Amino acid sequence: MRKIRLSTTVLVFLSTVLLMALPATPAAAVLTGRTLDGTGNNLRNPQWGSANTQYLRVAVPRYADGTSAMVGGPAARYVSNRVFNDVGQNLFSENGLTQWAWTWGQFLDHDFGLRVETAAENAAIAFDPNDALEAFRDDLGSIAFFRTPAAPGTGQTSPRQQLNTISSYIDGSGVYGVSAARLEWLREGPIDGNLADNGARLLLADGFLPRVNARGDAAAAPAMDLMGALLATPGRAIVAGDVRANENIALTAVHTLFAREHNRIVAALPSSLSDEEKFEIARRVVGAEIQYVTFTQFLPALGVRLNSYSGYDPTVNAGLSNEFAVVGYRAHSMIHGEFDVTSAPGRYSEARLAAFAAQGIGIERTASDVTLVIPLNVAFGNPDLVRQLGLGAVLRSLASERQYKNDEQIDNTLRSVLFQVPKPGIADPTVCGQPVVNPDCFSGVSDLGAIDIQRGRDHGMPSYNELRRAYGLAPKHTFAAITGERTQVFPHDRQIDRFDPIDDPNILDFVELRDANGAVIALDDPAAEEDAVVGVRRTTLAARLKAVYGDVGKLDAFVGMISERHVVGTEFGELQLAIWKRQFEALRAGDRFFYRNDSALPAIAQRYGITYQHTLAEIIRMNTGVALQRDVFKMAR
Repeated sequence: MRKIRLSTTVLVFLSTVLLMALPATPAAAVLTGRTLDGTGNNLRNPQWGSANTQYLRVAVPRYADGTSAMVGGPAARYVSNRVFNDVGQNLFSENGLTQWAWTWGQFLDHDFGLRVETAAENAAIAFDPNDALEAFRDDLGSIAFFRTPAAPGTGQTSPRQQLNTISSYIDGSGVYGVSAARLEWLREGPIDGNLADNGARLLLADGFLPRVNARGDAAAAPAMDLMGALLATPGRAIVAGDVRANENIALTAVHTLFAREHNRIVAALPSSLSDEEKFEIARRVVGAEIQYVTFTQFLPALGVRLNSYSGYDPTVNAGLSNEFAVVGYRAHSMIHGEFDVTSAPGRYSEARLAAFAAQGIGIERTASDVTLVIPLNVAFGNPDLVRQLGLGAVLRSLASERQYKNDEQIDNTLRSVLFQVPKPGIADPTVCGQPVVNPDCFSGVSDLGAIDIQRGRDHGMPSYNELRRAYGLAPKHTFAAITGERTQVFPHDRQIDRFDPIDDPNILDFVELRDANGAVIALDDPAAEEDAVVGVRRTTLAARLKAVYGDVGKLDAFVGMISERHVVGTEFGELQLAIWKRQFEALRAGDRFFYRNDSALPAIAQRYGITYQHTLAEIIRMNTGVALQRDVFKMAR
């Protein structure tokens, strides 16, 4: 091959061009970082992973007519009453995970996925008041459910697809939003359509997220989802990067934490930088922190072990798959039915404690502390409660109590009264809460488990075994093979011989409980409410699944997935683990700005002494002063 010799003049010219192409400072580098909506992350395919693009498909979509109509199956509430109903018996994570696991999971979910939520097509879920296993009443006669609108150009001659309205990348969009208009409202400075004249800091009121009226006209604030008590008092909603930030106090608290973290980083930067440079440096570091916590703490705590990272791969589309968003990432069984906030006596005044009690919060006193027992339905749509409790107190509570086991059981707060408020006239609202939700307190039903089933049918999810095949797993041929139980036959018991066994409430009775060490816990022992990890019921889950579905081939993917026996050392069965592994590897490999690939981050650390390499406990301490165990996802030993 002929060698090409370049003159000194040409070499000098090329060197000059290369130097001009390099950022002069880390501050200059971050100004050419992520877009808000994810566009341009992949230079070859600028729309990959960006907002308002279709969810990807791993499996062939399954619609009754091949294009759009939902497939049939057992009524979703009927399934929920027989499979998801925990009858008030809590089972906890076998790996000692704290409530931070589901909280971080939800915060992360709202960073990379949001379907179109306009109520376009009513497909209400049937509610049968005569169901022998129905304990609740529903004055509306059905459970509200609206189909996700079809992506433009789909659902007629081609299979119906759905849009993800936010960036699929883990990029802090839950903190900053995906539009310039939302971000401008969130940043200090004027609202004039020009982000360049905004301050570097996020708008906070005494360290808490701003309400919708923080800039005067609440109607001009970015849209936020309303739920629970906020439906009657929308002016009390807070504004964040994601519309769902008001959903519960844990989620609101995490949004608040990272808004504070952004401002902490801004304050640590030199005054010689412009506000725009400070803002973009802080945004880049916060996004990297969220990724760092996710991949070094959250996923390992759950037992999700990814293949070795081999760098950025522009051939990988980091968009969310429909299967991940609609089936795999739905882990609602993990969500604890209450928050226990413990503090020293005197932390809250008697007037404040009385006000808490009036909301339906239980007050437990000892000589050394006061514990507030906050039912999940009270924590929904109640952002003021974060300020009243204190941010540090809420974040500490998440690290001090185990979360529920990721199984087929879903707490009745979520399975029956999600977003509901007690009926008027309840003299003592505390009777509506834990450990067993009182059906007499509520007149409506909103069943998250039933909605999960129906959403899978809405989005054309394959059957359970078809989804296993799509992820390279062998199909299961019996229900017992799915659950790992010995039998899928109902026991011969006079208590359940009176009726068709699947319609006898006794089939759900617990007959044995065990703790994490395998020791038996008496059913009437108070420890049953706090330490039970394994529960044996009068009938096996496999028997109930067989009675409901008949044939494994007809099993809804979501129901089959959460019924699987867990892989040892993880919180998941085979299928859910495979779905998470594939998606998180794609989110890592397909992100040009992934923290291990982003050269601006070490440059920022070198020049300004600011690093993204913080545990979640460190981020909490730096912004609240609260010291927690190093790994907040695991119970302190």
